[in-house]
Amino acid sequence: MRLAFFSGIFFFAVQLASTQEVYYHVSNTAIYSFLDEMAGDKLIELNSAVKPYSRIFIAKKLSEIEEKISQLNKRQQEELFFYLKDFNKELQPDKNFKKRFDLFYYKDSLFTFSLNAIAGIQYWSNQNGSNYHRWNGAEVFAYAGEHFGFYAGLRDNHEKSILSDPEFLTTRPGAKYKSGQDFSEMRGGLTWAWKWGIVGLVKDHMQWGNFYQYPSIISDKAPSFAHIKLNLKPAKWFEFNYVHGWLVSGVVDSISSYRYTNPYGTNTRLVYRNKYMAANLFTFKPFERFFASVGNSIIYSDKNIHPAYLIPIFLYKSVDHTLNQTGSNQGGENSQLFFDISSRQINHLHLYATLFFDDLSFTRFKQNGHFDYYSLKFGFQVSNLVNNIFLRAEYFQSYPLVYKHDMPTTTYESNFYNLGHYLQDNSREIYVDLKYIPIRGLSLKLSYDYARHGPDHESLGTPRLEVVDLFLNTVEWQKSTIGFSASYQVINDLYGFLEIEQSRITGDVEKYTPGFYYNSPTTLSVGINFGF
Repeated sequence: MRLAFFSGIFFFAVQLASTQEVYYHVSNTAIYSFLDEMAGDKLIELNSAVKPYSRIFIAKKLSEIEEKISQLNKRQQEELFFYLKDFNKELQPDKNFKKRFDLFYYKDSLFTFSLNAIAGIQYWSNQNGSNYHRWNGAEVFAYAGEHFGFYAGLRDNHEKSILSDPEFLTTRPGAKYKSGQDFSEMRGGLTWAWKWGIVGLVKDHMQWGNFYQYPSIISDKAPSFAHIKLNLKPAKWFEFNYVHGWLVSGVVDSISSYRYTNPYGTNTRLVYRNKYMAANLFTFKPFERFFASVGNSIIYSDKNIHPAYLIPIFLYKSVDHTLNQTGSNQGGENSQLFFDISSRQINHLHLYATLFFDDLSFTRFKQNGHFDYYSLKFGFQVSNLVNNIFLRAEYFQSYPLVYKHDMPTTTYESNFYNLGHYLQDNSREIYVDLKYIPIRGLSLKLSYDYARHGPDHESLGTPRLEVVDLFLNTVEWQKSTIGFSASYQVINDLYGFLEIEQSRITGDVEKYTPGFYYNSPTTLSVGINFGF
């Protein structure tokens, strides 16, 4: 049945008009920021609730901007021409354009292929000493025929001391260390696209929900995981996104694990529990430059892939009620519901808000008069009210047990890293930054971040119906940071950067903070990279 389902999707796609798509990773934030700026200046429309964007999507938006080039200031025009050196690969029929540097690039009427190396190093220094992160690898993307695209990237990483852990409350992406301070990340996928949609099997990061500081629906905190991806845009006022993911539970299946003996000795082969995620997001555009999204997700385990969760348009909590008629402790799954709105109707102003409900229950609402487990995020960006200056602010708040679940196989996690906001539950954050882009490629930013995190009531065993009254009743960890950063993109994907942070961290520092930052108020960081 699974094979028939996927075969049906691909057969359906083949019948439709041609296009080709591969995804552009969210870590290369410069182009994402430029498109966001153009949307704020009303030069394009942009549904920014779902990332990553595809290369062809970015290219088409740049083409739309080029048609309005007279409305751009000098720096914006230079930014546009700079990015077209890369994304004209999707727009031009041949190689006869001013192109960025590539290690290897080929294009003819049938096949397009691009190869680039990846290398970078970031160095930190504070009163505890020094630390560094270096990475290297390569990435490719290609198009074949009229519908098919593929991309792949491998990155080997090494850190002097570990900077990522599921407990750490930092925005740094998580890592699964293979030995010591080494880890690797393989990303990429296969896609089949047509005029108004794309389906793919990919292993990549994703971000759901509008944000400037950090997403709160789905984030790139966890290491990338494999998933089926479906995006449909059948009308100008509607977009639909769906994923079905294979998460990493890390929970040992003691029945399936086994002992074995060979000439090297006796050992145990550990087998882990299956864990899956299904999620959808319906986005509507009732007026120009206003997008409203609603969606839901479910984490399920202890069974094979279930066909009901492969139906993209379902409310999965209702499916769970059918499949698991007893309570969550007897085999039920972990469901979520979320809403997101984004408005760029006022020139130079982007307003947005996100609500994330974890295990929404109207019965509890009737009993308690409020919903128990949810997070709220809202913010704004003012762009180019004064040329090339950006002011952004974001507020986040999550109640106890949001993103949590009492069954280890159905937590809102992969590789034990939270799939949502980096602060997890029982937290509050206020973030403000002021950014100035004086010339093409140079970004200067001054920021302030104030974050607080309360007790983990799941580990304390607090009754679930009581925790809403315990929101930040005590503070276990607190951080206030003033930061300055500067980065310059010399050529496409080649960056040099510098960061200075003045932080004050109190509470359970050892649990929630990398050891390198203990009792050190000022940290300086410099780095250079080609690719991410």
